[in-house]
Amino acid sequence: MITEIVKFAIPEGMSGEDVVAGFEATADTWKANPDLIRKNYLVDAESRTAGGVYLWKSKADAQKWHGDEFKARVKAKYGNEPRFEYFDTPVV
Repeated sequence: MITEIVKFAIPEGMSGEDVVAGFEATADTWKANPDLIRKNYLVDAESRTAGGVYLWKSKADAQKWHGDEFKARVKAKYGNEPRFEYFDTPVV
């Protein structure tokens, strides 16, 4: 398993409530993802950063679901591309 951390900047003018509403709108889609074990949504209003922590079966699964289409959606909604970090997850 791997843990993937995805972060992006929250644009000026977008409230934390707006970010959470957007997250809520995508939750069912992620719940239905067959390759995803767990997702936690993240918001830090002070640093204007948001994103998610994902537990995937493999790094290939993470990269498959977070490819060009995902990056384009994030950029269209938040005005910047997401940043990705990956970690082996030997124990949960």
